[in-house]
Amino acid sequence: VDIRVYVDYLSPGSKEFQLANSSQLAEWISQGAATLTYHPVALLTSKSNGTKYSLRAAAAAACVATYAPDTFFSFNHALLQRQPEVATDGLSDNELAAMAIASGTDNPKRVRSCIEGADFNSWAQLATERALAGALPDTDDVTLTGAPLVLVNGQPYVGALDDPKEFAQFVLTLSSASYYS
Repeated sequence: VDIRVYVDYLSPGSKEFQLANSSQLAEWISQGAATLTYHPVALLTSKSNGTKYSLRAAAAAACVATYAPDTFFSFNHALLQRQPEVATDGLSDNELAAMAIASGTDNPKRVRSCIEGADFNSWAQLATERALAGALPDTDDVTLTGAPLVLVNGQPYVGALDDPKEFAQFVLTLSSASYYS
């Protein structure tokens, strides 16, 4: 099963989905039953008192994915677990870097430099624009209208974000459908 999550690190729904489903997702990955890809997007950039937290958090995630890929899932989880409230300043770049390093990177200087230097801010903006530009890859004309957007084998999950049983049933149903086709 291919699971893709378009995540905005300021979106309360993204946090809800992550906290409810992270154990289940980790189990499926460790069993080889699923692949999981996160697509950081910055849809709520204007919702953080001018600090562009959503954009900076997505860029920080790209820094970790690039320079410490083995710690990405841990950092992704930490970003959502410690998510600031909408309409607040959010975490500073220094705090984002410290969180990335605490996630276990073996390349702390490079990760800190990348985050504090805003190396991937323009990438995060362009990735968001690409995701909003039309149908998402490997879908039947599914478009990004908010975060999170969870796709299972290209099909959008529209159930309760905080109900892991409902999400598991959706995954099982699509997995069975693709197996028998």
